[in-house]
Amino acid sequence: MGCGSCSTGGCTPAGCKSNGTCLTNGCSKLDVYDWLSHMDLPTNYKPFNIVEVKFKGSRKDFYINHENHYLEMGELVVVETATGGYDIGHISLTGELVRMQIRKKHLKIDDVVKKIIRKASNADVEKWKAAKDLEWETMHKARTLALSLGLSMKLSDVDYQGDKTKATFYYTAEGRVDFRELIKKMAESFRIRIEMRQIGMRQEASRLGGIGSCGRELCCSTWLTDFKTVSTSAARYQNLSLNTLKLAGQCGKLKCCLNYELDTYMDALKDIPDDVDKLETEKGMARLQKTDIFKKLMWFSYPNEESWIPLEIKRVREIQKMNREGQKPEDLKEEAAEIVPATVAKILDYENVVGQDSITRLDDKSGRRKKKKRPGKNKGGQENVAVSANVAETPGKKEAVKAKQQPEASARQSGQPAEGQQQKKSHGSRHFRRHRNSNSNRPKTNE
Repeated sequence: MGCGSCSTGGCTPAGCKSNGTCLTNGCSKLDVYDWLSHMDLPTNYKPFNIVEVKFKGSRKDFYINHENHYLEMGELVVVETATGGYDIGHISLTGELVRMQIRKKHLKIDDVVKKIIRKASNADVEKWKAAKDLEWETMHKARTLALSLGLSMKLSDVDYQGDKTKATFYYTAEGRVDFRELIKKMAESFRIRIEMRQIGMRQEASRLGGIGSCGRELCCSTWLTDFKTVSTSAARYQNLSLNTLKLAGQCGKLKCCLNYELDTYMDALKDIPDDVDKLETEKGMARLQKTDIFKKLMWFSYPNEESWIPLEIKRVREIQKMNREGQKPEDLKEEAAEIVPATVAKILDYENVVGQDSITRLDDKSGRRKKKKRPGKNKGGQENVAVSANVAETPGKKEAVKAKQQPEASARQSGQPAEGQQQKKSHGSRHFRRHRNSNSNRPKTNE
């Protein structure tokens, strides 16, 4: 958006909220791209003195640039209004494209009478922004007043004039509403001139905007201005299920996009017979289940059978003619059309490999040290515990256990190994004993 999208760093801030200029100016609300802006005009060419000005929502109007101000797209200007005062809007289009837009809307150049007063100054912009900041609070207060009067209407939007002297309230209602008392109360509360304007459901969605089920911005708020009638027959011709939740848009009406491809379907349906509901065969009666409009196939099935049989349109007409003459084919399965399976493109998707590798894969396995068993100096105690447990179970052997424990206790006091404990010495004690014996066998020298 703006120059912030270029690679040179940007000359104006990117983004919305009036902090920059959009390439198409308008945040996709009936935007127009000026494809003549970078073209050099002839030297004797006189510029077209009518410009297009855009206001809140999708409201646009044409104004005469009688003082020949140099105006660029996105620039704020002060313009005249039909009811007095002035308003502020953005320049949305200039030059010869304005002439094309006037023709597109079936207007004449002489019909444009309102003029541009001046370029908006800083004081004008501050006053205009202050008026726009009051719109949200004003709308909620007006809704409260309408509910207190018991009016069956829905206030959807408020548009303040640039001079902060008038506000237009847009509302939707099923019928006609007597809001004379409401206007009196709102005029006393807001101290401005009030204008009430009734709009339809689609116009409301166009003003408010939103995201459709397709994931894009609403057509009515971006480019669509002609709201044609949409009927359920458009869904039937396209073989769509008549589900109101899927076919209805945010306005509560049938989606306008149901008419976009209707002409293509109507052209394709010319080759498909519309009076074929069943076909008679020797096997039985086959009924129509589905019609593939663009593949030119019609699917039939027999009673009490789940499989569907595809037939080409040409063969269906031939069988229909045979039935009229009293003839019947043997079986539709022999007449089934060959269906070429569609090739499925391989989709490269993201693969999650987190958790497949161990976090210790880089550790040096060869450097791991095995834990050495400590000398079993408590083995005797463990055996004593085990023996004492056995003695507790057999109290008749207490004396034998005491006799066995007495030499072990005396050996521990004297420092000599007891009988039967010599083999339980650790490797370190045996090594120390061999070293001591080797030293004792050395010849002694007289000092």
